[in-house]
Amino acid sequence: MKIEEIYHFIQEKGIRNFLFDSRQWQSSDATVFFAIKSEKNNGHDFIGKLYEKGIRFFIVEEEINKNTYPDATFYGVENSVDALQEIARIHRSRFSFPVIGITGSNGKTIVKEWLYQLLQEDYSIVRSPQSYNSQIGVPLSVLQMNHSHNLGIFEAGVSKVGEMENISSIIQCDMGVFTSLGSAHDAGFENLEQKAEEKSKLFHTSNKIIYRKDIQEIKQALQKNKASSITWSFSKESDLNIQEIIERRDGLSGATIQAIYESKKIEINIPFSDEVSCHNAIICWLTLLELGVENEVINQRMQGLEKVAMRLELKKGINGTLLINDTYNLDVTSLHSSLRFMDTQAGGKKRTIILSDILQHKEKNDITYSTIATWLNQDFEINAVIGVGEEIRILEKLLNENVLSYFYASTDDFLKYISQHKFRDEIILVKGARKFKFEKVISRLEQQAHRTIFEINFNALKNNLTAYRKIIRPETKIMAMVKASAYGAGSVEVAKIMETEKIDYLAVAYTDEGVALREERISLPILVLNPEPSGFDAMLRYDLEPEIYSLYQLKQLYSFIKGNKEWKHKSIRVHLNLDTGMKRLGLEEKDISSLILFLHNKKIIISSIFTHLAGSDAEEHDDFSNLQILRFERMYDRLVSSLKIELPLKHILNSAGISRFPKYQFDMVRLGIGLYGVSVEQNMKDKLQIIGTLKATVSQIKDLKPGETVGYSRKGKVVKPTRIATVSIGYADGLSRKTGNGNYQLLIRGRKVSTIGVICMDMCMVDATNVPDVRIGDEVTIFGDDPKIEELADCLDTIPYEILTSISDRVKRVYVLD
Repeated sequence: MKIEEIYHFIQEKGIRNFLFDSRQWQSSDATVFFAIKSEKNNGHDFIGKLYEKGIRFFIVEEEINKNTYPDATFYGVENSVDALQEIARIHRSRFSFPVIGITGSNGKTIVKEWLYQLLQEDYSIVRSPQSYNSQIGVPLSVLQMNHSHNLGIFEAGVSKVGEMENISSIIQCDMGVFTSLGSAHDAGFENLEQKAEEKSKLFHTSNKIIYRKDIQEIKQALQKNKASSITWSFSKESDLNIQEIIERRDGLSGATIQAIYESKKIEINIPFSDEVSCHNAIICWLTLLELGVENEVINQRMQGLEKVAMRLELKKGINGTLLINDTYNLDVTSLHSSLRFMDTQAGGKKRTIILSDILQHKEKNDITYSTIATWLNQDFEINAVIGVGEEIRILEKLLNENVLSYFYASTDDFLKYISQHKFRDEIILVKGARKFKFEKVISRLEQQAHRTIFEINFNALKNNLTAYRKIIRPETKIMAMVKASAYGAGSVEVAKIMETEKIDYLAVAYTDEGVALREERISLPILVLNPEPSGFDAMLRYDLEPEIYSLYQLKQLYSFIKGNKEWKHKSIRVHLNLDTGMKRLGLEEKDISSLILFLHNKKIIISSIFTHLAGSDAEEHDDFSNLQILRFERMYDRLVSSLKIELPLKHILNSAGISRFPKYQFDMVRLGIGLYGVSVEQNMKDKLQIIGTLKATVSQIKDLKPGETVGYSRKGKVVKPTRIATVSIGYADGLSRKTGNGNYQLLIRGRKVSTIGVICMDMCMVDATNVPDVRIGDEVTIFGDDPKIEELADCLDTIPYEILTSISDRVKRVYVLD
């Protein structure tokens, strides 16, 4: 089947929704599903469910029994992703209006969104939704193009050599923008030169390319391109020569950027002052100048630039509520994504959505309020809807009677009556278009607490899982460790993400941790590593599976079951822990005969047999690790052959072992600290992202004279004029006293600052003399991208595990999804 025929069929049927992930299903109306095969998943397995939901058009790679789906249309292709890309190329060729293509290591989405903000008065713009810049995201973006548009803005990202040519031929940009070049996504490239060369391939069809001239790797990569170079820099040799960036000093955030362009001195004022925002604004400035927009108009629009909230946040609200803060923008695609995220996090909580007018809903390809009502009524079982705006009232007649609904003309009107809603013990999605300023709503609903936060990035979590999946055999199951509150990240929140990512097993330390997951409707099998007799009843009641590490413990459990009327006929699943050399917990080789004798004819199902390697992370212990593996296989084989049972799952490897001993991945692996972004293996370090960033704020600033001292016991002695910043984190939050007196550095405004004096219970002091523009309220990073958690661990002579699990409960967890 030629792709052109499929494309004409799509046009003839008016198909406008292109689905490749069954979890992202929005509507069956005018939808085609591309069944994509990967190492872990096969899209063809979900055709039946999607057919039941009403989808009737499918692009497939495998033979399908069409009799099972009598009124469906199937088109067979060799590769579904290739077909999607070719369909997008054909669609792109139908339009001649200008397209801006954006690439770079960082800033792509922000520059795209700011260009949209700055140009929407002049053009009808089609742009990439969110961060749709991948091999699948780009074609989905381009397929939005229609004849009502007269400008396209698409971003493109690559993770390895050979990807950009595909994307370039889909976007076919007339003007190119190269935002930056840095270490983001370095794993697929040998060096920055190779990365710049690959990214520059986006601009094969461009007439103009905008980039920073003093980044040599970008300049070199673009030398062969015949397009006109439109450059900016802080030198005189560029088209836009930046003279000075002047930060506002009136207590408000903002900066004036002065430059020379076409021999004239010009300037803009922006509501941001950080370096990254200034550079992104300069890129947008130059782009608008090249599009012929007058500088006076540009300056006026620049002052109204709004922050691009690149993330969706999950945080605690008032009265036991959970808030999903997604006030960045509102279109139907992002609304459905937010509802899906809400669905994963809701558990048994009541579901409320605060929603503004969907300002784009009249455009040709938008889904109607009727479809949105279907999502709220049926697909996501929303309990209450609060609408803000004039058009949102359309929903009032479309919502089911059991859905409570309230409507207000404006955000201010809603805020007048917000206290009457008595929000309590529910999950609330706050989703609004920019003009409605829903950040005011978040401010009223957010739990006012300690300003020190531990920010957990779910995208980093997913990235780490993907990195390990690439080195784990497709047939090997994965057990995710969520004990100790998922290493400080929050066991319920992480478990819900693991469930959506189709992990096979979860593991917790104690029964009450497993109970907490079950009460949040986590249905995955859960192993309890340290079951205690006091928790046996709860363990059985909540269908948890205990680790058995001794014959005495097994007999205790069996006696409890037999002596309890409610459980005596129940078969229980257990996991046998064999001690092959750790000498912590576990059944030893001398126990095997007695164990076999006891298990005979008992209603005990052995789900898995496992052991712990004592030194899997260190090459010096490899001989001992291999000895443990031999012992384990011998003990496993003896148990299985003697008991004549169905083969239990066999597992031995933790995070370090997965990469260092791939031959012994067996039936399952246990993914722990690696899932959270920490590894001793250099080859894995480069692929992982720390999922958590510990942040505080500057509470006060003082200028001290020589001879003055800082903190208790006058430990911090000042020998020269020094600026001191007091930071809202102390040892009660998890920052050890050992980090005081200059032993550790925090980060403020991109600069390292050393502690001075001792760490107090609730705060600490740092020498911020090298940050002259430090302000009260500035964000302070304790660990994250910089400084890294390993630096703090080295300072304390410990391991990252201890750092993560020592973060106090009073530190607010904020969950973000980029």
